Amino acid sequence: MEKTLADFVVGEMGQVIGFNRGASHYRQKLLAMGLIKGTGFQVARVAPLGDPVEIKVRGFSLTLRKEEAKVLQVKEVPQ
Repeated sequence: MEKTLADFVVGEMGQVIGFNRGASHYRQKLLAMGLIKGTGFQVARVAPLGDPVEIKVRGFSLTLRKEEAKVLQVKEVPQ
């Protein structure tokens, strides 16, 4: 089953496996922030309504809105 970043709960770890087609503006922005294929992350916080989501990636915190997060293809990584 394919998960989106919005499906993750606090503490879960994941990995970027690719990008959805379209939304090239968001894709370039995410690539510039270091979210390339194979990058691992951990969900640090989720807002009460699910938007935004804060992740820990490459030693820093990154907060993504739903529209940005939808561009990422991710998979859960066992802890």
